[in-house]
Amino acid sequence: MNLKTSFIIIIFLFSSYFFFGQNTKIGNWFIYFGNHKINNKCNWWNEIQYRNYNFVGDLQQLLLRTGIGFNLNENNNLLLGYAFINSENYLQNSATKVGSLENRIYQQYITRQNFGKIFIQHRYRVEERLFSEDFKLRFRYFLSLNIPINNKSMSEKTIYLSTYNEVFINYQKSNFDRNRFFSAIGYVINKNFRIECGIMNQATESSSRNQFQIVIFNNLTFNKD
Repeated sequence: MNLKTSFIIIIFLFSSYFFFGQNTKIGNWFIYFGNHKINNKCNWWNEIQYRNYNFVGDLQQLLLRTGIGFNLNENNNLLLGYAFINSENYLQNSATKVGSLENRIYQQYITRQNFGKIFIQHRYRVEERLFSEDFKLRFRYFLSLNIPINNKSMSEKTIYLSTYNEVFINYQKSNFDRNRFFSAIGYVINKNFRIECGIMNQATESSSRNQFQIVIFNNLTFNKD
C-alpha cells in the first residue's frame, strides 16, 4: 500500500466517523485556501469556509475572504483584504437561530522560517468588523507548524503533521475573544495542492467546542515563470 492510498483511507475513516455521528457536538468545517502568485512581488489570496454545527447541513457560518499581498522577500508578506461573513447562531438554550451579516476589512503580516524539518509560520492580523449597527476591532496572532514525516521538506507525496494555535483579542473592554488549537495530518499532492484533515478546538470565555476540518490548499500561479 503506497502513501497516497494510506492517506485516502485515513480521510475516509475520519469522514465516515463524523458523517455517521452527525448528532454529536462535534461540528465540521470545509475550508478552501487559494494563494495565487501574480508576479514575483504580488499574490492574490482567496478563501472559502463552510462551517456547520454537525457534519453538513446545519449551517453555522459561511465565510468568503480575499486579499492582495505584497512580498517583502521570500518569507515575508504584507496583505490587505476583505471578508464577507454570513452567520447563523443558535440562541442560548434554544433551537432557534438568529442570522447576522458582517463585512470585514483586514490587514496582516506573515513571516515564515524553518528549523530543520520544522516549518513555522507567524501571522499577525488586524480586523475592522462592520455590522449593521455595530463596529468592532480585533487582533489575531496565529502560529503554525508543519513537520514532514516521510521526506525532509514539504515536497510532492509528503505526509506531514500540522498544528496551529490562534488567539483572538478584542479592542473592547472584554479583551479575550477566543482561542483555536488545531492538529491534523496532511498530504502534499504536488507543488500546487495539499490537503489536511484534523480536529480544531475553539474556546471562548463561556464555551469550548470541537470542529472536524477538511482543508484544501491551492497555490496555482498566474505567470509562466
